[in-house]
Amino acid sequence: MIVLDKRLKLTELLLQGFKSISEREQKICFGDINVFIGANGAGKSNLVSFFKMLNNMTTGALQQYIGEQGFADSLLYYGSKNTSRIKAELVFEQEDRGQDRYFFALSHASGDTLIFTEEYAIWHQKGFSKPVTIDLKAGHKESGLYNEAKNENKTGVVIYSLLKNCKAFQFHDTSKNSRIRNQCFIENNEFLYDDGGNLAAYLYVLKEKQEWEKYYQRIVRYIQIVMPQFGDFSLKPSALNNNYILLNWIDRYRNNYVFGSHQISDGSLRFMALATLLLQPPEKLPNVIIIDEPELGLHPSAITALAGMIKTASVNCQVIIATQSTGIIDEFEAKDIIIVERDEKSKSSVFKRLDEQALDIWLREYSLSELWEKNVLGGRP
Repeated sequence: MIVLDKRLKLTELLLQGFKSISEREQKICFGDINVFIGANGAGKSNLVSFFKMLNNMTTGALQQYIGEQGFADSLLYYGSKNTSRIKAELVFEQEDRGQDRYFFALSHASGDTLIFTEEYAIWHQKGFSKPVTIDLKAGHKESGLYNEAKNENKTGVVIYSLLKNCKAFQFHDTSKNSRIRNQCFIENNEFLYDDGGNLAAYLYVLKEKQEWEKYYQRIVRYIQIVMPQFGDFSLKPSALNNNYILLNWIDRYRNNYVFGSHQISDGSLRFMALATLLLQPPEKLPNVIIIDEPELGLHPSAITALAGMIKTASVNCQVIIATQSTGIIDEFEAKDIIIVERDEKSKSSVFKRLDEQALDIWLREYSLSELWEKNVLGGRP
């Protein structure tokens, strides 16, 4: 019996003119697990940046993102003198339903900014020859998709929801002033923030809700694998202001002693955020999770646990990671790996998913990391 996957999945991204990706269109195909590897400067992080831009587009904050990135000249391939616009198309598919597409073109405008010169939402139902196309017009600074969804246009609602649920996360900032180490508003618990800034509040709601408590316990067990002294979180509203909560925790062997978030190493804190993201209840997961360098600060022994969490999450959502860890790629299959290289002829990033069958003979003798180090796979400096 064939069981159809009912999820609408991101299957393709067609991208050109963005950062290190030239005006010659790059087609990137996605599966449930997508591990992007390559040398420094190859373009892995630029792909993550694209999804961050997409996140800002769905919240009406595209212009803010452009300003924070150094304005349009920094986003266009080799600047506005070389490239006038960014074009992208995202394709979402469901086996028995059809295909949703979102296309946009952002062109350079005065003030070193970008404006929409094309924007379309497209729904192509399986079995029908002609798709439904919504022209979101041109000349606007922020995406027209939000208003289309607000007006309850079905195609607009579906595509807006799909894009909003492709979320990029980065838990790199664990400095003493970072949001993740400091108290947060206890009601900020609907979803996990992209920087983990509401980690304490989010864990608190997982622990307190009966239907989610088993997922909270799973998160705790995984943390204990990489941090044996960790007993549990001590999550209580602040005695001074019960609207706020801190990420306190207790030692496994001295459970009467409470530690603060300032007494957690950077690597341990990042792993806590990763475990919460990847092991949260299935209904709370984004459609697509994008993480840049999830291995940062982790002990090598934590890599297997991280890979296990990624595989667990991929049962209910798609996971995209950019990494330089040889340990991580050995935890996955060749079909999950995408090589990112800088093509010297075009001076552009190129993306190539590994062909498992073509590597069959090599994989009988070597691991994926060994083949990467030997430059059989590519993606080396």
